Amino acid sequence: MELPTPKPSWDCSQELNESRSELLGRVQSLKQDLQNWSSRLDTQVKVYRDELTELKKTLNVEVDQLRTEFQDLRTILQQQQEDVTASLRNLGLQDVSEVKHAPSQETKIEEIDKEEQKVASEEDNSNKLVEK
Repeated sequence: MELPTPKPSWDCSQELNESRSELLGRVQSLKQDLQNWSSRLDTQVKVYRDELTELKKTLNVEVDQLRTEFQDLRTILQQQQEDVTASLRNLGLQDVSEVKHAPSQETKIEEIDKEEQKVASEEDNSNKLVEK
């Protein structure tokens, strides 16, 4: 049985250098892949944040429009109630015991106020969650 012939030390050294160079190349490639992935991820996060910011602005504008519309409706209802009351007075029909719908209209207006405050409170809470 023959023993394998030992390789010269410069062959081993050359193989080690080649192996080391190959490993360094792989590490550099992996580092570059990681940097590229991180950069793409950062870009995507920025895009999503920008989209959320725009959606939040749009939502706030729509909520403000709804508040204005509710306020306008409340004003219209109050004006109509006053007009009806004045018309009844002019006709001589105004009697506190005969006009039962007036308190219920006031109650409805108060309910609208409460609902509006509830929506505003919920909106504030959701805004705080989005900002986190």
